[in-house]
Amino acid sequence: MWAILAGLQVAAVGSLAPAQQDQVLPRVTLEQALEQAAQLDPNYVQATRQIADAAWSRRAAITAFIVPAVNTQLSATKFSTEFFNIGTGEPASTIVDARVEARINLFSGLSKFNDLQRASAELDGAQARELEARFATALLTESDYYDVIAQRELARVASERVRRANEQLAVARARVVAGAAVQTDSLQLLLELTVARVELLRQNARLKVSRYQLARRIGAPGPVDAAERDTTPASALPITEEQAIIEAVAESPEVLAARASERSTDAQVRSLRGAFFPSVDLFGQISSTDEKFFPSAITRSSAGISISLPIWNGGQREIAVSQATSARDVARAARLDVELALRRDVVEAYEAYEAARATADLASQSVVVARENLRVQQQRYRSGATTIIDLITAQVSLSEAEATLVQARFATRLSLSGLEAILGRRLF
Repeated sequence: MWAILAGLQVAAVGSLAPAQQDQVLPRVTLEQALEQAAQLDPNYVQATRQIADAAWSRRAAITAFIVPAVNTQLSATKFSTEFFNIGTGEPASTIVDARVEARINLFSGLSKFNDLQRASAELDGAQARELEARFATALLTESDYYDVIAQRELARVASERVRRANEQLAVARARVVAGAAVQTDSLQLLLELTVARVELLRQNARLKVSRYQLARRIGAPGPVDAAERDTTPASALPITEEQAIIEAVAESPEVLAARASERSTDAQVRSLRGAFFPSVDLFGQISSTDEKFFPSAITRSSAGISISLPIWNGGQREIAVSQATSARDVARAARLDVELALRRDVVEAYEAYEAARATADLASQSVVVARENLRVQQQRYRSGATTIIDLITAQVSLSEAEATLVQARFATRLSLSGLEAILGRRLF
């Protein structure tokens, strides 16, 4: 039996090898991870491109007030027989025609103003969605980053449990040899050592997976470790819950995007209603005709004003206005729902942070108590004043308290990131 116990101790020491390879892995700070993840997240990249598209739409809406639409055309026609070319005054079988036309709308029922308002609202919405996507990316990145730290700390806790089980097994062996304890003490500690080793193997596997997940988030080809340790106690939030609710309803990226969408659809309705008013255009044209490139034989210019008033086009205008009105009503309902949902989301994130912070404080105290309890039980067991069951219970309680502390710290960091994503700004 002693040979089996010794072999298990050697195997337990060998099971620590994966945790001892941490120093060979590349490490990144949280700032580096956030910067690299923002460049790779498809949702964030799409949000930044939407800003560029919306900015061009707004430029086009502005230039429509002062810059006419210009169209150029150059055509050459070859005929099978000659005819009198009015441009050259001579017989020819080829006609080359060039023209430049410019047109600017003077009035179309304020449609251009409404188009500008719609484009501005779309730009505001794109900027709000970019901010929302940025914090969504940060939330996912911080979750993966702190998960590596948490899994690494849990692996350390599991490793310490194995180490303590090995030490107590050696003590129990000595007591059994000396006749101060029965062999069942060694068997009980052997069972605890086996359970601890299994948990360490599982925790090392979780740690490896979390490192690969962080590498995927930042675009690294292999596993990546987190540079920092999560040991700093969480601070109290700098704003109250009521202040957080008011700020979220007023300035949250999600609600800003919803309001911009409502303004855009409302401007679209007003723009489409402009189709029921007359449209006044100012146009000008210069054309030249010849039988060779570039034509110069005869040049004509023209200018004028055109007024059009569509009477009936099969109900297409009415259908477009009705569809735009429906879209506006949906956007308005969505905005209201977002504002109401934000209150619930802020309360959930705020209370989750406070609960996790309090849990971490209590867990820190539990670790101190559990560590002192284990020290007392170890001394009592060596002196024969307690049973092996009490000693193992103290060891397991310490491991559970340390694991609870790690998980509470992870929950604190994650809930803080969630609250910051809702508000669209950093709180610390």
